[in-house]
Amino acid sequence: MTMDAAVRDTDKTADRAARLERLREASLYVCTDSRSAQGDLPEFLDTAYAGGVDIIQLRDKGLEARAEIAALEVLREAAHRHGKLFSVNDRADVALLVGADVFHVGQGDLTSDQARAVLGPDVILGRSTHSITHAEAAEADPEIDYFCLGPVWETPTKPGRPAIGTDPLRALASIATKPWFAIGGISAGQRLDEVKAAGARRAVVVRAVTAADDPAAAAAELKQAL
Repeated sequence: MTMDAAVRDTDKTADRAARLERLREASLYVCTDSRSAQGDLPEFLDTAYAGGVDIIQLRDKGLEARAEIAALEVLREAAHRHGKLFSVNDRADVALLVGADVFHVGQGDLTSDQARAVLGPDVILGRSTHSITHAEAAEADPEIDYFCLGPVWETPTKPGRPAIGTDPLRALASIATKPWFAIGGISAGQRLDEVKAAGARRAVVVRAVTAADDPAAAAAELKQAL
């Protein structure tokens, strides 16, 4: 191994360690589209991170690759400016090009081994799960760093996917050793109280922050409750 290669490997190890530490400390994860309708992506990202969001994922299926990369570059700059994490959804090639902190896949997307083959060992790898069986598989997969379980309630962001309720959260809370997030229809107030009562200590939200009149205040309320 050359000296340059050794330095690069050391840098990647340090990157992964820092990302894992931020992941362990994270409790609030937001998914957003590119906000093309509002035209305020940079402002939204800054206010959300400032309000207490730990991870933001860009999830916008309607974007072509170049537009997605451009939006992710804005997200990357905001995340690093605030000392937070940013996440790429589904596209490993795009994640590689933008230097993603986090790469997130669904049940039918790349396997963890395939994702690692493209992205290497330093990127945080997450997976969506929709049952306790899925969650147990993610828990057992050595390449998966975190996972999400849901939707707890039906949500328009996942049309047609049935809600799983809070019982699987309760079952998972007693066995999980990796960071995991409840997801699906969660908002401040009673619903967040219910997922906390079931043992969840982390949550993914969409509309609770992206549709808020004041995203920073909405994020702060959720973060404080968590």
